[in-house]
Amino acid sequence: MPTTPTAPETGPEPTDTRPTSTSTRDQVPPSAGAAAGEGLPGVPTPAAELARVAAGRAAEALAGPAPVRLDDVVPAPEQVFPDPAGDFTLGADAALRVSPAGRDVAEQLATWLRPATGFPLPVADAPVGEDGPLTLTLSPSAPGGAAAPGARATDDGSGGSVGDGLGDEGYRLDVAATGVRITAATSAGLFHGAQTLRQLLPAAIESRTPVAARWAVSGGTIVDRPRFPYRGAMLDVARHFFAVEDVLRMVDHLARYKLNHLHLHLTDDQGWRIAVDSWPRLTEVGGATAVGGGPGGWYSGDDYRRIVAYAARRHVTVVPEIDLPGHTNAALVAYPELAPGKVAPPPYTGTEVGFSYVDPDDERTYAFVADVVGEVAALTPGPWLHLGGDEAFKVPAGSYRAFVERAQRLVEATGKTVVGWHQLAPAGHVDGRVLQWWGTNGDDPETAEAVRRGARLIVSPANHAYLDMKYAPDTPIGHDWAGLIDVRRAYEWDPGTHVRGVPAEAVLGVEAPLWTESVSTRAEVEYMLFPRLPAVAELGWSPRATHDWSRFRTRLAGHGPRWTTAGITFHNSPEIPWPVTVPPQHRPTDRPGHDRTPLG
Repeated sequence: MPTTPTAPETGPEPTDTRPTSTSTRDQVPPSAGAAAGEGLPGVPTPAAELARVAAGRAAEALAGPAPVRLDDVVPAPEQVFPDPAGDFTLGADAALRVSPAGRDVAEQLATWLRPATGFPLPVADAPVGEDGPLTLTLSPSAPGGAAAPGARATDDGSGGSVGDGLGDEGYRLDVAATGVRITAATSAGLFHGAQTLRQLLPAAIESRTPVAARWAVSGGTIVDRPRFPYRGAMLDVARHFFAVEDVLRMVDHLARYKLNHLHLHLTDDQGWRIAVDSWPRLTEVGGATAVGGGPGGWYSGDDYRRIVAYAARRHVTVVPEIDLPGHTNAALVAYPELAPGKVAPPPYTGTEVGFSYVDPDDERTYAFVADVVGEVAALTPGPWLHLGGDEAFKVPAGSYRAFVERAQRLVEATGKTVVGWHQLAPAGHVDGRVLQWWGTNGDDPETAEAVRRGARLIVSPANHAYLDMKYAPDTPIGHDWAGLIDVRRAYEWDPGTHVRGVPAEAVLGVEAPLWTESVSTRAEVEYMLFPRLPAVAELGWSPRATHDWSRFRTRLAGHGPRWTTAGITFHNSPEIPWPVTVPPQHRPTDRPGHDRTPLG
């Protein structure tokens, strides 16, 4: 994905989103934006509407500018063209107009906005060439992504398609006094644009009950697309089990910041969390335990399908992980014939690693692997299946490589692409293989050699991206074996250059794992995610040129009131200049009556 911003076909050079001494709101807006009295680009504005806009602008001038600047978005957009004269105010009579293929995104946007505004915000098809106060349009002509069925091309009035160059996930957001238009080549891009619009509204938009507020959006244009195609987070549901509703809420957190993959660590020594019909004791026996002797649990096929469908609607791909050949004590308790000694080990509820493994020299092991990956693959519409492969300390090197090479082929036979921790690197390559690198030292010749043989990399350095690490020595939960990770440390590194000898074009993306040995509630998950998750999201989405700690911490500060309003638990990091409205301390506790529903 190109990282150098290119200007749209009309208008001046884009705003440099790196920090400057002059606010970008003071810069000259592009001609494609709305000057005084103009509507959306390329759309004629009736005289009556011009009069209404003039009256509205007089009121806006008295009320002041919109509270959220166009360049306050997290992750930082690729290009920002502010138009201080083009602020838009959402009114009670607003409706969403949408091209047919974008209706689902429009319905989701309306669902986000209705509770706080109290507005009905009906969703209706937009006739060709006609816009309303909120308009979402799919344009099929953008290179790199096929349009959804029924999508319709539109023109931005500048002689070219508004979707040109946006790719599979990019979007264009135009804000004028008469309305807002989001345009994209795909529904994923439209969804990301809708999330940006959500951020541009005041923090009170996150309220679940009506709020008397001025729902103003800063005027101008954003043209945006991601740096990396893979941007994700991992939730370990094996050490502690998390209910379906908690996982759905995690999906909402990812989608809010344009992360598009949820990696579920489904199996480990302490619990097996996914039903496999051909091996039912995996969950009946292996799913009954958790770290510290806590309650276990597992997902039925219907549970897992619900998670996958919920995520897909929010343009998040689920990546299931079946950790092999190590981290398998729960499986061996259920089926001792898979163990090297054919004797069932006791259930394990501690946090040590590296002691368990399936027998790599027994053909029954490979029948087991084939059945498990086959059933999980059949439940998973996404392209990835994660094999784990880490910390198999007791498996001889030769046996380990032989096991991984057979297991990789079994995954390949299901039609999925193999993902594994970077310990898979010495094993033979299969087409498309992706290694997830979690080291703490970027000098890794073995991984670099695997990349030269064709592997791609997801970068998850434990000393920057592991969200189970403590923020500071007094953080009440978490670990410190990879170091303390405050928000700045989570932000100040570059996925494209982090592993030496690996070219940027071989980096598929970035992922922030959250292991849960010390994390057992949804509130604790959120406390470890926020405010570090948006930092990793920006590294994955935004052009490298936009990465600037001082500017990021200022933009991130504005999200504290949003999280408070939405009932999201977070760490009140002293690095971030939070507004005075942010509570002095958010601790990871589930309080009676605390909202546990998905954010939607």
